[in-house]
Amino acid sequence: MRNVTEIIIDRPQYLEQLKKWQNQPDLIKIITGVRRCGKSMLFYLYQSDLLAHKMADKNQIISINLEDRLITREIGLTIESNNRLSGVDNLLDYITQKLTPQKMNYVFLDEIQLLNEWQVVANTLRLRENIDVYLTGSNAYMFSSDLANQLGGRYIEIKMQPLSFKEYFEAFKNPFILFQNKAYKEETTFLPNVYSHYIREGGFPQTMFASDKQLINDYLLDTVYLNTIQKDVVRRFNIADGNKLDAVVRYLFDNIGNETSMRGIERGLKSSGFNVSVPTISQYIQGLEDSYLLYKCEPFNIKGKQFLEGNAKYYVADLGLRTVLLGKEGGDSGHILENVVYLELIRRGYKVFLGKIYSKGKLTEVDFVATKSGGIFEYYQVSLTVNTQQTLEKELEPLQAIDDNFPKFLLTMDYDESNNKGIKHLNVLKWLLSIQ
Repeated sequence: MRNVTEIIIDRPQYLEQLKKWQNQPDLIKIITGVRRCGKSMLFYLYQSDLLAHKMADKNQIISINLEDRLITREIGLTIESNNRLSGVDNLLDYITQKLTPQKMNYVFLDEIQLLNEWQVVANTLRLRENIDVYLTGSNAYMFSSDLANQLGGRYIEIKMQPLSFKEYFEAFKNPFILFQNKAYKEETTFLPNVYSHYIREGGFPQTMFASDKQLINDYLLDTVYLNTIQKDVVRRFNIADGNKLDAVVRYLFDNIGNETSMRGIERGLKSSGFNVSVPTISQYIQGLEDSYLLYKCEPFNIKGKQFLEGNAKYYVADLGLRTVLLGKEGGDSGHILENVVYLELIRRGYKVFLGKIYSKGKLTEVDFVATKSGGIFEYYQVSLTVNTQQTLEKELEPLQAIDDNFPKFLLTMDYDESNNKGIKHLNVLKWLLSIQ
């Protein structure tokens, strides 16, 4: 793979979020997200911004990656039997010795979940008026109850994903990457061409620097997927039979956008020769969600504005992982597009649910109910195309059944855009590139 530092892919959305909370030392800034999505590079971009705007000099920036064994040995951190590091006091002493007195110091700790009692370090540094603390973590399990209890809510979480389509598109226009991928320059073919690359190879930044398909596949499978599964799921649950876990992952990846239940997954696996109990399936799914490989989209009663018990949908964190794990390209294009839209809504700060509403006496579905604080709702229907009147009416019907005045959208790959009685029909690729 080509060295990622040769071409820097900007991450403006996340960089602006960090800058928003800059120089507020009482708040710990925590960047979470799936492994290799760009958290360390975001630290690099932010540190470069601090230097460029003369907010700090190099001596005021202390950056430690806890995956770097040379650094952790220098600090005096040791590996315990649970494969985590110990030596909180050694780390605090190391940081303290590097502080610049009478000035703001910016402390960056990468992959903080690798450290036992990391909350003690974070809280201790937070209490110093001249230390601004930034952390990254790759497992939500480490940032749940312990975080809330020990930090007393004095933190800001920035949830990071692999490249959005907009970020991917902007990077794809780099002359080197264009040459590597032999992309067309005409707009009518360029956008769909970039989208095809995006859903096939995914949004992990490192994949953009290789033209060899096998290199990309090896990186996604070994460096991203197997590394994440081993460190964040297998070790956590002491899983002895990796084949069953792999079967659950493949089943879920192959059924993105389909409503499913634990019993349904159990039956589907059994038909493929895998006997996996419902409690075990549930445990595996929790591990996949906590490692940010999988997202759960739960049902929501649109009319009653309340959550529902019932079957959920699952979406994968990156479609390149799905391609390489299932060993197939294309197919199921509608659900793949749904997956892209779902991730984009999450990226834009929405909580996203599967909408349920009665229309003409039957329960029907709205692909996504997107909510924000303050009772803001938006409704999205996603379809590859509505090139016939019958298809258009079918997609509009669930949205038309909603009797409130919140925005409603129909997103398709069609270039013709329109307004159908307040329902905006937009080209989905242009929507993905829009600024919101």
